[in-house]
Amino acid sequence: MGLFSRNKPKIKVQMIKKDGYSGWVKCTHCNDMVHANELQQNLHCCPKCNYHYRLSASQRIQLLVDPGTFVEMFNEYKPVDPLQFVDTESYVKRIENAKKNSGRDEAAMVGSCKILGKEIALGVLDFSFMAGSMGSVVGERLTLIIEYAIAHRLPLIIISASGGARMQESALSLMQMAKTSAALAKLHEKGLPYISIMTNPTTGGVTASFASLGDIIIAEPDALIGFAGPRVVEQAMRQKLPPGAQRSEFLLEKGMIDCIVNRHQLKEKLFQLLEFLTGNERDYQEPSTYRVLYGQSLGKLPQKLKELMTLAEAETLK
Repeated sequence: MGLFSRNKPKIKVQMIKKDGYSGWVKCTHCNDMVHANELQQNLHCCPKCNYHYRLSASQRIQLLVDPGTFVEMFNEYKPVDPLQFVDTESYVKRIENAKKNSGRDEAAMVGSCKILGKEIALGVLDFSFMAGSMGSVVGERLTLIIEYAIAHRLPLIIISASGGARMQESALSLMQMAKTSAALAKLHEKGLPYISIMTNPTTGGVTASFASLGDIIIAEPDALIGFAGPRVVEQAMRQKLPPGAQRSEFLLEKGMIDCIVNRHQLKEKLFQLLEFLTGNERDYQEPSTYRVLYGQSLGKLPQKLKELMTLAEAETLK
């Protein structure tokens, strides 16, 4: 009767339940359970409520850029601690932790690439690196990619995801607002298009500078966009904000942004806009006579537009 003589059963009984990651996550917007694989296949958008989760800079580039065409530039510029700033921990320590957590050396990733065969200059902010805050290196990299776009006559796209200026760099961070805005003014003078894409969240000094200066401003659905956060605004105004305030749908209604584009259609939408904005690229001339007639801010006119204006003046003289 060996069945009754065994001292130790072969079946192992687990007394403690082990908690493990099963692949299911709860959507932070609709609270429905979604599998991680399904979320990843849906471009990190909830298939139930279409909530757009944040993407890293690398994921953004993989989503929008033609495979193998992105060439990263100006990554030799690294963050430093010019003010030797210390709060609960030193700025140097915060930078080291941000590098470990994000796998990047700064919050800005810039370079040249192609979107459906259309060559562009691209800048992307990564929220995972110190909340995408704009320090001296972020401002320098963005300014350099803007100047690169001017030198090579390329359209420019910047994707923003930021908590604003980087407080650890104080006034040096605030100077980047003026520097990037001045570079974009030169881009505009050259007649080159700039498309700004605002994602969740885009706030602070980034919203107050280059993110709001696009010829066309695109936002993702339900993205938080503003200068100060909703709670800070409510405390300053001493009243509640209207429902949905500082969200992309509210700002589209009020005219701050031009359109809201779902992540699945963003690449095709960008190509259509680039085709529209860069489709008339014949010889450019400096029409000095038209400056006097139409103002000093006219800039360079395309040859086709000059021909139309000449015909219109000829018809007037008849």
